[in-house]
Amino acid sequence: MSLNPTGTATAQDSSAVNGDGKPCSQNVTPTKKPRTPKPHNAITIAVSSRALFHMEAEQRIFEQQGVEEYLRHQVEHENEPFGPGPAFAFVKALEAVNAQLRELYPNSEELFDVVLVTNNHADTGVRLINTVNHHNLFIERFCLTGGNSPIGYLKAYDTNLYLSADPEKVREALEEGIAAATMFRLEKVTDVSETQLRVAFDGDAVLFSDESEQIYKEHGLDKFFEHEKAYENKPLDHGPLKGFLEALGKLQKKFYARGQRLDCPIRTYLVTARSAASSGARALKTLRSWGLETDEALFLAGAPKGPILEKIRPHIFFDDQMFHVEGAAEMGTVAAHVPYGVAQKHRQRQPADKKD
Repeated sequence: MSLNPTGTATAQDSSAVNGDGKPCSQNVTPTKKPRTPKPHNAITIAVSSRALFHMEAEQRIFEQQGVEEYLRHQVEHENEPFGPGPAFAFVKALEAVNAQLRELYPNSEELFDVVLVTNNHADTGVRLINTVNHHNLFIERFCLTGGNSPIGYLKAYDTNLYLSADPEKVREALEEGIAAATMFRLEKVTDVSETQLRVAFDGDAVLFSDESEQIYKEHGLDKFFEHEKAYENKPLDHGPLKGFLEALGKLQKKFYARGQRLDCPIRTYLVTARSAASSGARALKTLRSWGLETDEALFLAGAPKGPILEKIRPHIFFDDQMFHVEGAAEMGTVAAHVPYGVAQKHRQRQPADKKD
């Protein structure tokens, strides 16, 4: 299976209609939107337009007819909202968690804050704004860079995680020390929870550094097991998404403090190819040394991850190897590629998509 780095529709919008079949949104009084948290208090998720929305047709216009025709098309169709893309359900789950946090802590700004980040021209922003409002998303911060890379703005937005359909921009963000992953369109998508955010992580080269992965690649499985046993009590160095797990854990503890550990609306998973008996202890002890944990840990000893992820039904799964990303996608899981570590050394570079 081959995945293309582009967004696609993954859900149907269910706007109300009048008896004559016409949309009746103009007759509905919009609900008051909550206050946007200050960036330094929030967990900021930066999402590209093509990760959040289905923009395949527009991408083809840009590639085949050029930027001027692309801009003209966007303006002419600015009242036609885009459909959901691969990050859409994840963003909706973030908003569901925010709603529950606000009930428990009405004055707290420790919330998820989503920023729409795109190198589209500012004039296309009207269609994006209309789409956000059409889907009733709470996204107030936009970054439209007119053809320039938006990566330089991510730190200014205090970004904790960047999701994009452009692998080159993701690599650029990782080089800047920002947690990032590439999202892909799916041919089928598994239904996910609307009330509990579920995030699954691979271990090596995602939560942890790739130091153990290097041993395996250079010396084989037996040496890998020997190394992990010998260094079982030495914590692994952190990987690119350790900080995001830490941010999730911080919000989880706010629910735990109100007696909601067992029914917390955030649930995290470690889904690793490591063997529990031979190399699992070091992974768990590393998390413990960081003061972190995942709700579940699944050690697969090299077995495919897709069937397990189909049972978990995460809103997003992070892995550094495309083999696992594609296997998860085949089972209907929204999987994101983290191009980090030794597994990327011999990877063929893909051309960057220009509009994101």
